[in-house]
Amino acid sequence: MESAALGHPVVRFNILGPLEGWHGEHRVRLGSPTQERVLVTLLLEPGRMVPLTRLVAAAWDDEPPQTASHQVRKAVAALRTRIPGGSSLIVTDGAGYRAVLGEHQLDLHEFGQWSRQARQATADGRPEEAVGHLRACLDLWRGPVMAGAGGAVISAASLALEERHMAVAEQYYELQLERGQSTELIGPLRELVTAHPLRETLRGRLMLALYRAGRQAEALEEFGRVRALLVEELGIDPGAELTGLYEAILRDSPEVAPRVPQSMADRAALLLPAPLDRTPDSEPAPCTLPYDLPDFTGRDEELGRLLEVGRAPAGRGTRIIGVDGMGGSGKTALAVHAAHLLAADYPDGQLFIDLRGFSPGEKAQEPGAVLHSLLRTLGVPDERIPDDLERRTALWRTVSAQRKLLVLLDNAANAAQVRPLLPASENCLALVTGRVRMLDLDGVEWLSPGLLSADESTTLLTRMLGADRTGAEPQAVARLAGLCGGLPLALRVTTARLRNRPRWTVQYLVDRLADETRRLRELSAGERSVEATLRLSYQAMEEGQRGAFRLLGLHPGSAIDVHSAAALLGTDAHDAEDVLEDLLDAHLLEQHEAGLYGFHDLVRTYAMSVREAEDDAEGAVERLVSYYTLATDQACEILFPGRNRYGDPPAPGAAELPRLDGDEQALRWFDREHDALLATVAQAGTHGMHRTAALLARNVLFYLHLRGRYEEFRAVNRVAVTACRQLDDPVLLSLSLCNLAVGQWWLGNFHDGITTAQEALELIGGNDPRTRAFSIEVLGLLHGALGDFDEARAYLAQGIALHRELGMDRAEAEALVNLSTVQTWSGHYAEGAWLAARATDLNRRLGEHNHEISSLSWLALAHLGLGEDERARACLSQALELCDESRQPGNVAFVLAHWARVCQRLGEVSLAAEHAERALDLVATGGTVLRQSSVVNVVGSVHLRAGAADRAMELHRRAHELATRLGYRIEIARALHGMAEAAQALGDRTAASRHQRAAEALYDAMGVTEAGRRL
Repeated sequence: MESAALGHPVVRFNILGPLEGWHGEHRVRLGSPTQERVLVTLLLEPGRMVPLTRLVAAAWDDEPPQTASHQVRKAVAALRTRIPGGSSLIVTDGAGYRAVLGEHQLDLHEFGQWSRQARQATADGRPEEAVGHLRACLDLWRGPVMAGAGGAVISAASLALEERHMAVAEQYYELQLERGQSTELIGPLRELVTAHPLRETLRGRLMLALYRAGRQAEALEEFGRVRALLVEELGIDPGAELTGLYEAILRDSPEVAPRVPQSMADRAALLLPAPLDRTPDSEPAPCTLPYDLPDFTGRDEELGRLLEVGRAPAGRGTRIIGVDGMGGSGKTALAVHAAHLLAADYPDGQLFIDLRGFSPGEKAQEPGAVLHSLLRTLGVPDERIPDDLERRTALWRTVSAQRKLLVLLDNAANAAQVRPLLPASENCLALVTGRVRMLDLDGVEWLSPGLLSADESTTLLTRMLGADRTGAEPQAVARLAGLCGGLPLALRVTTARLRNRPRWTVQYLVDRLADETRRLRELSAGERSVEATLRLSYQAMEEGQRGAFRLLGLHPGSAIDVHSAAALLGTDAHDAEDVLEDLLDAHLLEQHEAGLYGFHDLVRTYAMSVREAEDDAEGAVERLVSYYTLATDQACEILFPGRNRYGDPPAPGAAELPRLDGDEQALRWFDREHDALLATVAQAGTHGMHRTAALLARNVLFYLHLRGRYEEFRAVNRVAVTACRQLDDPVLLSLSLCNLAVGQWWLGNFHDGITTAQEALELIGGNDPRTRAFSIEVLGLLHGALGDFDEARAYLAQGIALHRELGMDRAEAEALVNLSTVQTWSGHYAEGAWLAARATDLNRRLGEHNHEISSLSWLALAHLGLGEDERARACLSQALELCDESRQPGNVAFVLAHWARVCQRLGEVSLAAEHAERALDLVATGGTVLRQSSVVNVVGSVHLRAGAADRAMELHRRAHELATRLGYRIEIARALHGMAEAAQALGDRTAASRHQRAAEALYDAMGVTEAGRRL
């Protein structure tokens, strides 16, 4: 294939079957399965930006690796290299990528073009041309996308394309039958029926071809086969259309007789009913739409889709769009707004009907009554409207078939109510709104408007209250938008109250809404109330669902999975999932991602407000806390197999635990449950579950330490200590105090940490040697941070001896690193290197990779102090190989900073600058103040050696400020030393002398050797 403009070969892709790429006559090798999946996902949506998240989901289904985003970018880079002109074919677009293709470069694009031309030719009465276009479509089809091996995301798209393929095939054989063909169609029709045995339309085409070929008995046998298959597979009988065809063949009815070719236009004219009396042109077409909101805000994507469908050329049937969502989410406002914008496209009428599916104090409207109203609106006299529903429905379909109507069926209860009301013409548009998605309503495209964003909420408040009022209190307006949770009804109710109370400030209403126990009562104005809206959805459920809804409101996390839900409800995971899906269908739950559900804040508040005495809330919370204790223990066993347990493993509970196969799944589970775990620890403490709270907290601490979340680490420890003080268990209390002291060290609260660790040591006495050893080690860690090196050495040496005596290798390795740190700070580099090397050996034997990073880092620093730069480089290289920026990012930044220092000393200047800046970026976003002061000092020294004295001074001043805030004396001294050298380089000798004297005083007080004072 060649470019029309240049005569050069261009790339063409075929995705309707196994993936193929062609450059002229040459097949393009597209690379690995991951690269193929990424490419196909882009080609399925040519010209549209595909987000990186969707490409990740397509490439790995439900279990992407942690480096998935990076691997997708690598796959795109590889594809751009492999595909001729790939850089212009796959372009970066915002947060994703876009495939840019010409009209003849993709078989999917041609398939769409041919099928559109076929529809138009059929509508224009040109069947011969339509058949040719449809045949071209069928010739492009080679099977499922990627031959069915593309994973869940691509398979879902492939199924949709398969439906389009089958629709084309059915239309093709229908036209061929109308043109008088029969015998020649039987073979290909049999192949399709074999591949799709439950497809009744295809079976009907085969029966008709057999009958018209003079094979009536075989045609009747086909009906028998499909009836038996439908009963066996689905428990249903054939539909009315296929049954009618069977009966017509059985009777040799004229309607199924062999066709004499005729134009489609003639055939269509014969099928149209005689028109009813139309409204005179002088009278306006009926319009019963409610008024359009002048301040309508947001919903750009959903509105765009509604307008796109509403203005698209007529297809083969009525266009139906459903809008579902929770009460108060603005479904009606969106549908009405779209209907007003589309009014000119439907000149015969725009009809609105409130079906009252969820209206307070009212019964849902019966379809018969609604049909009567619709027919009268269109001018049908009463005497011509039949009494029974069946004939009334038929009349409505006849009348609507002769018009271009827009029908908005609002507030629908269920599919049975809606189905008779749908117009029959392909020139009509039906908009349906409801709180429940009606999956049994065929042919509907559903849209689910989410919540308004913070910006959209603020914009809506401004439009309703006026710019002057909102501009005077921008922070209060933002807080009000947050309290309303993006729910349009809540936003409108609050603005109605403010307009009705001109003396109220926005902040005054915010303060009233801040009390969660009265928030729903505040969100009421006139007949509109968020609580009443939610009550309708709640009351529409069965009692069992209502009880489950109330219990799920106890879940403290923002996301609920099936296992934690099962624990709360006291059921198994399958039953819990059914409950969650029912509540999702009722829009009382949201779905964040597959398998994860959550409450809107106002819905959760409502669930709490309707709790009943018989709900056994205490029992539900106990089951949830027990489940999380067992689940975190399981995850910790995978991620931290060498950790020191406290007591016996938890006894297996009744709740099912998630399946976690390996580190990645366990860590992903912790990440997903992070918020829920923090809230559950606090919940256990407030519910008096003191021992469980402490044990759960201990499990969560391992994860928080791994991710470097030390504010949360300290907060969880405080809950554990408070809980333990209620127990008669000095060992567990001492252990929790030690963990709290470690958190205080990480956050720079050294004096508080010493007080806490000292209490743990005094409390434990001689009761538990392991906890005593831990307390002593932590005291050494904290005294080292304060620069009390003699005390630090004494505590750490004692701790190491106790750990070794007890056979606690993991704890010994940690203490060895801490003592190595003190010795290296002091300038005793040889001893520091020996201690760090011993710790590294222990960590490798134990498989403790995170601790090995630390021991290798300090071993490298000791080698640097000894002038052994190549050895230092080897240690840091090994440490970098073990690093993962998502795990303890502050420690990774520490390694990168010293790697930059080593590179500079070895003459690799550009690498040094690159790693130094990366270290600063990483520690700024994921490091504590403790780690920031260290990293900023090291990077400052790198800039100084590179001749950037101004930048070095800036960094050392920043490090001085950070370290002074903590009382971190070694880094204060190093910052002063760096400031002195930078000032000297800048020619400010007075400042240099002042800073150097201050640094020397600190070094003297800490007992740092002359060798240890060299940066």
